[in-house]
Amino acid sequence: MSKHHSWPRFITLEGGEGVGKSTNLAAMAELLRATGRELVVTREPGGTPLAETIRELLLAPRDEKVAPDAELLLLFAGRAQHWQQVILPALQRGAWVLCDRFLDATYAYQGGGRGLDVGLIDSLSELVLKAQGPALTLLLDVDVATGMSRASERAALDRFEQEQLSFFERVRASYLARAEAEPERMKRIDAGQALAAVQRDVASVLSAHIAHCEIHHVD
Repeated sequence: MSKHHSWPRFITLEGGEGVGKSTNLAAMAELLRATGRELVVTREPGGTPLAETIRELLLAPRDEKVAPDAELLLLFAGRAQHWQQVILPALQRGAWVLCDRFLDATYAYQGGGRGLDVGLIDSLSELVLKAQGPALTLLLDVDVATGMSRASERAALDRFEQEQLSFFERVRASYLARAEAEPERMKRIDAGQALAAVQRDVASVLSAHIAHCEIHHVD
């Protein structure tokens, strides 16, 4: 992906279970709406009626073991629809797009967690996204034990949330490795802090990015 194209107004929020994505996504949306531009808030898996149906297939607990390759292909099927129908058109008309999880999650969960070949994920990403992606990714990071403790306080666990702790340790390690490899794009936020501190850090990173886009008249 040597010719990777980052869309300045495309921002993603990543992290494992129980890191507080929903709360922080709402705060980020408020900051982005304050720019006066259109904002599209979306999520993966999901984002279109078809992709939401695929999300249900992916998350529903089931007796049948889901082959990792099947899981990966379902994710990219949903992503192809989401990208072509929602994300790319919004970016092309100058809107901000804020997405709860995107491609990094696939490298973390299917690459790190499931142990799938990263080259296979690269190939599917090239096919679906044509080397396009977000200019800024915020990674909410907390130790796995804390995150899973928080997640367990919610409603019934989905198929992914029922995985073993070792799975989530691999997911976290993969996320952190990606953040270390791409420090300009991917910013780690300590989600183990008090919520006010987390939101202050999130606002700081996001505000700096918005200011950069405005100063440089990014279209």
